[in-house]
Amino acid sequence: MTKVDIFSGFLGAGKTTLIKKLIADGYNGAKLVLIENEFGQIGIDGGFLKEAGIEITEMNSGCICCSLVGDFGTALREVIEKFSPDRILIEPSGVGKLSDVVAAVKRVDGTEICGTVTVIDASKCRIYLKNFKEFYENQIKYAGTIILSRTGNIAQDKLDQAIELIRAINDHSQIITTPWDELSGVQILKAIEEPLTAADMAAALLEAEKHEHEHHHHHHDEDCDCEECKGHHHHDHDDDDDDDEDEHEHHHHHHDHDEDEHDHEHEHDHDHEHHHHADEVFDSVGFETSRHFTQDEIKAALASLDENAKYGMILRSKGIVAGENGEWIHFDYVPGESDVRTGAADVSGKIVVIGSEVNKDAVKALFGI
Repeated sequence: MTKVDIFSGFLGAGKTTLIKKLIADGYNGAKLVLIENEFGQIGIDGGFLKEAGIEITEMNSGCICCSLVGDFGTALREVIEKFSPDRILIEPSGVGKLSDVVAAVKRVDGTEICGTVTVIDASKCRIYLKNFKEFYENQIKYAGTIILSRTGNIAQDKLDQAIELIRAINDHSQIITTPWDELSGVQILKAIEEPLTAADMAAALLEAEKHEHEHHHHHHDEDCDCEECKGHHHHDHDDDDDDDEDEHEHHHHHHDHDEDEHDHEHEHDHDHEHHHHADEVFDSVGFETSRHFTQDEIKAALASLDENAKYGMILRSKGIVAGENGEWIHFDYVPGESDVRTGAADVSGKIVVIGSEVNKDAVKALFGI
């Protein structure tokens, strides 16, 4: 199977610049073929990219969406037969529909789509979405990874607005918000091939917490007076943290009580079996952010998770966010303990919080989202 990456994006978004970056530092030795489709008769970027030693099949007779059935499929097969590439990079016309390109590639036997990328100029998102809605929405909707360009040159509120517009169309794909000069081509390519959103991170942590819960559940009987039965899951702490346990205990087990019992100040009846399934106990929220934070802001937010029950019973949090002066902040949290440090840049800021009865809106507001 020949791997195929599709780099979509509206006119002037920065597709060629991105492809050059990935060729220089990303694909690293793979035998590549770039198929370009310019809208018009002359492919200006073709010669520009040949400097990198890439064989190019230019199709200048019309945009891909106008010639999918014949020219595109034929060109793709010829490229595979003639060059036997490890990877084919397809850069469609800026006014092509990504869904059409994906469909055309899928019709060619022996191909495997690894990445569907849409490059978006963050500074022009709103105006282009308004004036070229059909094409722009399609490119956003069908992208597995959305890469924002020129994010280092616009105000935070305008960047937030662009992300909000994108999320209204595509609420699940990875969005790369970090300026490209802060990232390596390898990082970007990994995000394309193995997109990891904050929701993915939350799901992984949540699954681990559930597994731990079920493991303890399996080993304790109905009369057990262990911490699990008390709703205590602070497994990262010493056994003598009883005060913290008592403070948070009431958040866990209101599931089996009448709706009018709002005080949650109750004792559990251990005369009968009282086991919750992990899905009843744990909850999570994960979100991306392009915001810049200081370490003090992160520390204050994590302290609030300890001190204020309105966020729920928070058991775990971790994140990677942009800091000041190009630094990136990494953090980990369990109740009563947090670690805030600097580390490598990521393709977008990510924050994950898991626990019991997590107030997702309150947690987002805590981090200014």
